Amino acid sequence: MNDNDEQRQGISPATVGHEYLDRQLARALRTAASHEDTDTRERAERRVERWGRVLRGVTSGSLRVGSRTPTAEFPAWVTPEVVRGGFATGEACAGGPLLPHEIETASRVGVPADRRALFEYHLTDAGLAELTEALEHGRYEVAVPEEAALPVVAWLAWAGDRAAALRLLETMDPFADRLRFAPRPTSTPPADATTAYRSTVGQARDELAKRRPKRAVEAMREALTVWNPFADELLALWLDTTEVDSGRVFSRVPDRDWHRRGHELLARYKVLAAEHRLCGKHRRPKENQAILRVALADTVAARPLDARRRGMLQYAVDSMVCRRGLPGSTGHAELRERQAAVATLPAHHELARVVVRRLADLPQDSGTPDTDALVEPVTETEQHRSEVPAGSEIPPSIRKSVERALSAPIGTLIDRGIVPSAEVLAQLVPQLVASTTAQVYPEAMLRTLMTANHRAFRNRRSLLLLNLEHQVRIEELPWVAAVSGYHEAGTEARENARTVLAHLGELALDGFPATILPNPLISQLSALSDNARLRVPWVEELAADIFMGRFSRKYLAAAVLAGRLLEGSLYERYFDIDYAAIGASVGGHADWRTYDAAPVSRFGELCRARGGAGSRWSPAANGTVIEQSQILTTHNLAALAGPVEVAPNWPDLARRSFTIVCRLTARVQGNPKPLSTIKDAAYGWRQTVFHLSMCTEAERAEALSWLDTEAARHPGHVRQRLTPVLYGLHAVAAGGRFNARGTLENQAGRRLVGWATGGHWMSAR
Repeated sequence: MNDNDEQRQGISPATVGHEYLDRQLARALRTAASHEDTDTRERAERRVERWGRVLRGVTSGSLRVGSRTPTAEFPAWVTPEVVRGGFATGEACAGGPLLPHEIETASRVGVPADRRALFEYHLTDAGLAELTEALEHGRYEVAVPEEAALPVVAWLAWAGDRAAALRLLETMDPFADRLRFAPRPTSTPPADATTAYRSTVGQARDELAKRRPKRAVEAMREALTVWNPFADELLALWLDTTEVDSGRVFSRVPDRDWHRRGHELLARYKVLAAEHRLCGKHRRPKENQAILRVALADTVAARPLDARRRGMLQYAVDSMVCRRGLPGSTGHAELRERQAAVATLPAHHELARVVVRRLADLPQDSGTPDTDALVEPVTETEQHRSEVPAGSEIPPSIRKSVERALSAPIGTLIDRGIVPSAEVLAQLVPQLVASTTAQVYPEAMLRTLMTANHRAFRNRRSLLLLNLEHQVRIEELPWVAAVSGYHEAGTEARENARTVLAHLGELALDGFPATILPNPLISQLSALSDNARLRVPWVEELAADIFMGRFSRKYLAAAVLAGRLLEGSLYERYFDIDYAAIGASVGGHADWRTYDAAPVSRFGELCRARGGAGSRWSPAANGTVIEQSQILTTHNLAALAGPVEVAPNWPDLARRSFTIVCRLTARVQGNPKPLSTIKDAAYGWRQTVFHLSMCTEAERAEALSWLDTEAARHPGHVRQRLTPVLYGLHAVAAGGRFNARGTLENQAGRRLVGWATGGHWMSAR
């Protein structure tokens, strides 16, 4: 959930046509109709239903695209069901049919199976007592924020604040027949907020339980155990017709015994072919085994072979002997022994079943602190239960599924490769952020409840908003407002939020260099900075296809903040920025909420002029403008290095970022659509320049020399593309300047940016 300012900006409703919606619906329909995987088809069918609701709502006018309240049926605080692109379907996430736990509760307490009856039950003495007991033991789950509302009512009643409870109930009552306001019962208390996991034990178990035999593997096993030995018998039979000296087939006339053996082989082939149908290689007419078998059938039936058929037979025999040796020879026997050993190895789905049984003994709705024991080799006891040989190793693909259930500090998950990207990191931090932000509530039950509410709220998907409207903020939720008087913004809570903020910032920078911070992670950092009472202008990545050229105040504020950190730096000189002028445009004011519209508008004009897009509207032109805003603001790098005070190893970050730039540049060669790769390389290069700017002079000089050495390690086409980039950086570091076209006067150096309205120079062969 992005509770900062707009995610989509400056677009008018008229520009939101049906083409995008039609395209998404058509894509979902294709997947639902043709995908080979059943689960994928079912998910696509649900997407078809949701996109259909969006299209019908937009067509009928019942859905207001771009509004904080997309449907008049619900107020802004109700969590809307949102599909890709930020489109609301008109349904509420807390609505829909009763869930299994609701049906079970209605049956258990003897009330009708509808939401109004359940709502009223929870307001009885028995219902409030049940909610209070769940609060005391922490055995509940809040999947959508609305599910925290009735627990807040119960807590207010427990705290003796009946007036606040009644006011909250008045707000909830109009929607009690449609929305789910009670939490989901669980058997375990909430997880440790200092740890995280990518999947629960139950999810890992379900994933492994779905593994089925792979046809290709089983076909290979059949070939090794059935058809290779049969081919050896065929070859041995034909070799009995050759003289040792000549090696020619039929140099010895087949006798009666040879014909009898041939008949037996052909009869056995019919049985084998009927029973073993996975491997089809033996049926292909041009394969050696098929040539030997067909020639045998003709020979035992007294059908003469013409010269062509005899030549094919001779070639097949010669090639089989040349490739593997004579059947029964030492080399041939060793090969077949190795192949037989491979064929006896347990299949992955069999090993997965062993691990599934291990996972079944653990709590299913959380991670596990130790996964090593779950992926140890098969034991003798397990061999008796599964018939999988003891000592069999668990393969990497199964280990990877299990390791996703490891519950550990986020830094540990990054180090072990379980968190492979900043996007995955953003999925894991809500628990930690929610726990940190809830520290302002001194009472333990309320603190735990608000942690669950924050975590659910952070998963709320952003709406497509127009005219610089902002997403719903957590304090707008009625149940959060009802307990706002019960939090204390103490120094300890602020310092804790600040510590966690710096820790997450360093994890993101150090774990994923040369990577732009994803919007969900920015949302989490914003929540922490608010709790730490740090006024930081975090800025999101904007979508080029619907951007209309307007920026909100915080983008200008982020550029002012960057100027305070980078004025006079290598970064400012390389990108030819006048940070002093940007700061002067707002008179040095720190609170961007007081900025006038004029300097904010001039910031947008500056980005457009620097991008060279002119007045044209296109995704590419928009991209040049957005990229310039990222350059001027550093896209949150200055926020991390400035007010958040992260302290990574800047020279190391510069080196690692440039290594990734080299790797991305290597993918440009021969790429029919290289522009997205070039944009990623430009992101990494911008971070490289920023990290170099944070180094001391000695560190920077050493790192600049290292960049040349690193580039020289890569293929020639990489060096060719990066040479003008490095030359330009060295020239600027020595006091030179790029001209208005982003090149040096001698044309030997270029400034690297990712977006271009025409062809990008780096994409040239």
